[in-house]
Amino acid sequence: MSQMIDQEVDGGSQERALFECAHLVLPWLRPADLAVTSLTCKTLNHIVNFITAIRASDASRGFENLPIPFVNAIDGQPYAYFIYTSTPILGIDSSLARQPWGSYPGSDSVYAWARDLVEGARGCECKRCNGELGCPCSNLDSPGLTRECGFSCRCGLECGNRTSQRGVSVRLKVVKHGRKGWGLHAGQLIPRAQFVTEYAGELLTTKETRRRQQIYDQLASGDRFSSALLVVREHLPSGKACMRLNIDATVIGNVSRFINHSCDGGNLSTVLVRSSGALLPRLCFFASRDIQEDEELTFSYGEIRLRSKGLQCFCGSSSCFGTLPSENT
Repeated sequence: MSQMIDQEVDGGSQERALFECAHLVLPWLRPADLAVTSLTCKTLNHIVNFITAIRASDASRGFENLPIPFVNAIDGQPYAYFIYTSTPILGIDSSLARQPWGSYPGSDSVYAWARDLVEGARGCECKRCNGELGCPCSNLDSPGLTRECGFSCRCGLECGNRTSQRGVSVRLKVVKHGRKGWGLHAGQLIPRAQFVTEYAGELLTTKETRRRQQIYDQLASGDRFSSALLVVREHLPSGKACMRLNIDATVIGNVSRFINHSCDGGNLSTVLVRSSGALLPRLCFFASRDIQEDEELTFSYGEIRLRSKGLQCFCGSSSCFGTLPSENT
C-alpha cells in the first residue's frame, strides 16, 4: 500500500513538473512546432490547446489597451503567427527573432524600441498641452504631417497633443477572408478623425529593404506569401529631396500589418506624425470617415503599378484596377 501511494505521489509530481515546464517553454514555439508537441501526450495536448486559444483571443499579446481577437469562419487556421511590437524597432535578423505568445499577457518585449532621439533637442515646457493653448509642438509643417509632443517635452502621455502615442484605443479584430487572407476590421463604430493605429515594424536601411523585397517577390510568385514591407517618402520643404522611411512588418509588426489595400483609397488616411525630440516620423492611421462596426479597415498602398503582371487585387471596390500597386524599392 505504501509503495502504491509513493508511486501515485511521484507520478503526480512528474505531471506537475511537466505542466510547469511546458507553460514556460511552449509559448516560445511556432505553430508547426506546437502542432507536433500536441501529439506527444494528453497533458501537452491540453496545454497546446490552451495556448492556441490565448493566441487566437488577442493578436497584440496584451501590448495594446484592448484585446484584438482573430475571427476565422473560412478554414481551420486559428491565428496568424508573427512577432508583436507596438512601436517601430531597429531592424534585426528576423529569422532568429523569438517572442513568447500564449502565457502571461503583457510580458516585456525582448526588443529595444527605436528611440531615435535627437541629442540635445528641447520640447515644450507645457504641463498639459492642447490646441487652444498654442503649444509650439502642435504647429503643422504641411498637409499630411502632424506634430506632437515627444520625449523631450515636459508633459506626459495624458497630454492632449500625444494622440497617437497611447496605443490602440478602439476595438479591432483580425478577420479571415476567402480570397485576400486576413484583414483588420472595426470592432465598434470608429468616428471620423479617430486615431486607429500606427504602422509598426522593423526600420530598415534602403539596402536591406531592397534585399528583402527581392526575397519577398520570389516567395510571392507562388501566390502563397504576402509581405508587409512599406516604403514611405517624406518630401522635404525645399521640394528638392525626400526622406525614406522603410518599415517591414512581415515578421515583426503590429496589427496594422493586416490592413489591406483598396483602390478607392479606403476608409483610413495616412498621416506622418513627428514627435518633438525624435529624428524619424511615424506613419499613423486615422479614420477618414465614420467607420461602422464590422467594416474592414483599408487604405491605398499607392498609385504606381510598374509590373504589368502584378499581384491580383481583391479589394472589390468599383474602381479596382485588378492588380496591387507596385514600384521599385
